[in-house]
Amino acid sequence: MRYLFFILVFLGSFPCLLLGKVLTIEIDDVIHPVAAEYIIQGIEEGNRIGANAIILRLNTPGGLADSMRQIIEKILQSNTPVITFVGPTGVRAASAGFFILLAGDLAIMASATNTGAAHPVPVGGGQVDSVMQKKIENDSAAYIRSFVNKRGRNVRLAEKGVIDSTSFTEEEALTGNLIDGIAENYFEILTNFHGRKIKRFDGTIQELELKTNELAHFSMTLRQKVLAKILNPNLALVIGLIGLLGLYIEFSNPGLILPGIGGAICVFLALIAFNLLPINILGVVLIIAAVALFILEAKIVSYGMLAILGISSMILGSLILIETNVPELRVNLTTSISIVLPFAIATIFLMRLVLTAYKKKSQTGQEGMVGEIGTAITDLDPDGQVQVHGEIWKAFSKSPINKGKRIKIDAVKNLTVWVSGCLDE
Repeated sequence: MRYLFFILVFLGSFPCLLLGKVLTIEIDDVIHPVAAEYIIQGIEEGNRIGANAIILRLNTPGGLADSMRQIIEKILQSNTPVITFVGPTGVRAASAGFFILLAGDLAIMASATNTGAAHPVPVGGGQVDSVMQKKIENDSAAYIRSFVNKRGRNVRLAEKGVIDSTSFTEEEALTGNLIDGIAENYFEILTNFHGRKIKRFDGTIQELELKTNELAHFSMTLRQKVLAKILNPNLALVIGLIGLLGLYIEFSNPGLILPGIGGAICVFLALIAFNLLPINILGVVLIIAAVALFILEAKIVSYGMLAILGISSMILGSLILIETNVPELRVNLTTSISIVLPFAIATIFLMRLVLTAYKKKSQTGQEGMVGEIGTAITDLDPDGQVQVHGEIWKAFSKSPINKGKRIKIDAVKNLTVWVSGCLDE
């Protein structure tokens, strides 16, 4: 007992050691595999350290359905209560963000925020028949009902956000019993919702202990930060094309090293990004076909037709490369044009340089003598001697050539130059 007394006195002199923790996780991006990995790891960390609550702050236009479902599954299974929060003022949690918001043990929005617009769109944004579209809608509606009803929220309004793509302001969401309250920041959440009794997904009742808690932020790893950036398809496309150009320069000029290493790194990063994103195979085929057309343009005189066809193919391929309905996960037309045109010009120009260098005759040795102009220093009838570049060569001519006449070399055989005729006549 004496030792227990001293321990309590020691802890009492450091009040912060008695405080619990509330772990914060923040998403200001599209919901994609890297965002899902980060959120899942954050929830696992909150459970590991025994946090009193986890606050998941959302600012997202939506994202991929598979990543969204992974996040919601983790929220529903969490031993630690997860508070979903749309903030700060002026942001949104649309589409996939709407689902995640309503999955939280406690759903809160800041003022001047909105949520909803979660109508399912076919992958790629294309048109499907009415039966298939109805199946997609019913599946999404059933999914949101599966957890919204157990959270005690308004199922009808939640379905309306999915089926009719309705959006809700924070006031409309609160009035319609989609969320549990309005708060401007973490401090208001800790203060205003301390002691709130919530019903967990397994049916148990738990009282939130928030007021005296210390906030601890869970950050992305460096790897996740890098991947989150390059998962922007516009950046991934730029990096990929720059990488291809770097590799091409290295292969054309072996030994430069820097273009090869830089190109390999860029291509590697682009492949990682595209591996994590839903890729349209037709888009890949069109981009490969465009590169082939650029090479043909350098080899064949097409008066620019192959180049135009290649540019059109690459632009179209880049626009349909990512198979998703989320605008933020697709390549913009402006980005496509601004990167494809310079890439096409550089590829064609470099290819022509390589082909020209390949076809250009040797400038040294016997082969370099062909086509050179010299002077006959003896009569050629048919043998004699000529001077070319200050060098004296044995020469042979089918027709007589007088001494002092200018000659042109047609061939070199066994250290003897063959002369076609006299240029002065």
